[in-house]
Amino acid sequence: MGRVAGKVVLITGAASGLGAADARLLAQEGARVVLTDVNEELGREVASSIPGALFLTHDVRDELRWKEVIAETLAHFGRLDVLVNNAGVVIFGDVENISLEQYRFVNAVMSEGTFLGCKHAIPAMHASGGGSIINISSIGAIKGIGEVFSYAAAKGAILSMTRSVAIHCQDKGYKIRCNAILPGGHETPMTAAALRDIDPDSHALSQVKKEMGQPVDVANLVLFLASDESRYINGTQMVIDNAETIK
Repeated sequence: MGRVAGKVVLITGAASGLGAADARLLAQEGARVVLTDVNEELGREVASSIPGALFLTHDVRDELRWKEVIAETLAHFGRLDVLVNNAGVVIFGDVENISLEQYRFVNAVMSEGTFLGCKHAIPAMHASGGGSIINISSIGAIKGIGEVFSYAAAKGAILSMTRSVAIHCQDKGYKIRCNAILPGGHETPMTAAALRDIDPDSHALSQVKKEMGQPVDVANLVLFLASDESRYINGTQMVIDNAETIK
């Protein structure tokens, strides 16, 4: 217990799935958590089950709202130590069939949302003495998945910007680390929705045909990267997929 005691952690997309699991585990280990999501009803429900948690309605595509969320976090807790850029969305469509509107929407949520999170969290973290940014990418960033082209593209962008954020903070002398987690198939509401839409004969997301991981499996890795135990880990990617990407 207490691996992140006293740290203030902001988690986007925290109303369900990986984000909710992150919030619960980090709080159990002593963190003060801020959950954000567009799903206000579910987000408040999750936050109410975590002692001392704060929920904020938050569309990660909105830069003004990002500024407000950071300001509200600082006003409520006085500091920001950890950001988990977790908010995500998936739309099925290969490169020939995905529409430009759909592509832009998926990338606005994940690529632009992660960019905005990093941009506005860095000054707050620097003022707090440093911290850890954890970007949730996907094995889709390193393994081609034809049927979710826009999702894979956005996750690839997240992976690339993670490295650049890490170098930027190091060059500036900020004590801020930035790392990416690349999950494979995990049992979340988003995965369940994808399974309802996927063609039974599709090769996309082949890992879901086998035993999937649980949200807490990713949360354990988030906890490690949020804690001082990972203080020398920076600018890297950590795959959690039960060997899916090496087959």
